[in-house]
Amino acid sequence: MAHYDLAIIGSGSGNSLITEHWDGRKVAIIDAGTFGGTCLNVGCIPTKMFVYPAQLAASAAEAKSLGVSMTFDGADWAAMRERIFGRIDAISEAGKNYRANELENVTLYTEHVRFASRNELLTASGQSITADRIVIAAGSRPALPQVPGIDLPGVHTSDTVMRLDQLPKRLVILGGGYIASEFAAVFSALGSEVTQVNRSGALMRRQDADISAAFTQAASKRWGVELNAALQGIDKEGDVLTVRLERDGDPLELEADVVLVATGRTPNTDGLGVTELGFDLRADGSLVVDEYQRILAAGEPVEGIFGLGDAANTEQLKHVANREARVLIHNLENPEDMRPMDRRAVPAAVFSNPQIAYVGATEAQARAEHGDDAVLSVIQPYGSTAYGWAMEDSEGIVKLLAHKDTGLLLGAHIMGHEASLLIQPLIQAMYSELDVNAMARGPFWIHPALSEVVENALLGLGVPARAGDPL
Repeated sequence: MAHYDLAIIGSGSGNSLITEHWDGRKVAIIDAGTFGGTCLNVGCIPTKMFVYPAQLAASAAEAKSLGVSMTFDGADWAAMRERIFGRIDAISEAGKNYRANELENVTLYTEHVRFASRNELLTASGQSITADRIVIAAGSRPALPQVPGIDLPGVHTSDTVMRLDQLPKRLVILGGGYIASEFAAVFSALGSEVTQVNRSGALMRRQDADISAAFTQAASKRWGVELNAALQGIDKEGDVLTVRLERDGDPLELEADVVLVATGRTPNTDGLGVTELGFDLRADGSLVVDEYQRILAAGEPVEGIFGLGDAANTEQLKHVANREARVLIHNLENPEDMRPMDRRAVPAAVFSNPQIAYVGATEAQARAEHGDDAVLSVIQPYGSTAYGWAMEDSEGIVKLLAHKDTGLLLGAHIMGHEASLLIQPLIQAMYSELDVNAMARGPFWIHPALSEVVENALLGLGVPARAGDPL
């Protein structure tokens, strides 16, 4: 039996917990997967390294409407893949080597582990690990629907599709959320014939309803979209995959060279033995933590056990996991002066085409919480601004929600060019509780920058002016 001062399950954001504080103390880091976690290896970083060149490819078609002749002659998929993973794989391997071989106080276990008791872990090879403090940062994995043919060659998840040998001619993507929509934009822009299949009647349906409807319409102009189609199974004959669907009781079949299953992700908690120990779990399988990132059992903190990241939150966002890690670094090192995690105004972005970014409540959520009479709502088109005219933009929108009495933002939702950048001042306004009139009229907004669409949306909310508001 090996005993440690700290044991960390997962090498993503959990890896950053090993600071100089632990020099001279014994630390174990345990991960059976690729070192570095989801974001580095199969998530935000490699996907966005595909997104950017895909945006360049798509710009050729957009330029035509503005009288500019640009030609897209195709993508060198192999070169793109090697550029991306030649860099990422080296970072992952270097991180693994550093933890395994260069730090005398750190031991790396590259195998699965589960709890034998609340302070003992058992590895797949039978090694026993005990620790004074244990952090569960085990991440998540793609969720797979249980239908015939889901394990056929040529059926991929987001973990594997970016390493294809060649760009597929025909790609069917199963799923209507952010992962499916980002890959649909990437592969269609690079030249694949893409069909995105969703079992409900709209893409991105967890977004505000107006954003979901607008995105579904925009996506349908760029690649094939099949809605209200339930997956029945996948068959393969030769190199051709056939996706069997059902819509309104009628069969629908789609042929493809590659199928991407992007129907969500599930926390890696089910193999850890946490249920047997009575740890609290949400319906999605993620662990419940308190404001100090302590694991809960029957609503009470479990002594010495903490959680962070996809295994212990519902957002499944790297910037949230990184914030949790910073909080946990402090709390592990200062147990007598712990600080809470601040979850105000958590934003997210979808790097599809068009982009989506959002923070706060949807309109339905805001009205349910505050009442119809208290909620002000506005939709401001990109095309209502000078820069929107320059772009000939007919799709982009900014939707804002505010409380009529307080003037505070309740939610912000943007779909369109660089939405992930435009939303940042709205995030800061929500976090700092800056009312919309002060935000719109206090600072200068550059004319004719695209950010004017945010300014105009703030003014368009019609929050009643108060004494002392800027003119």
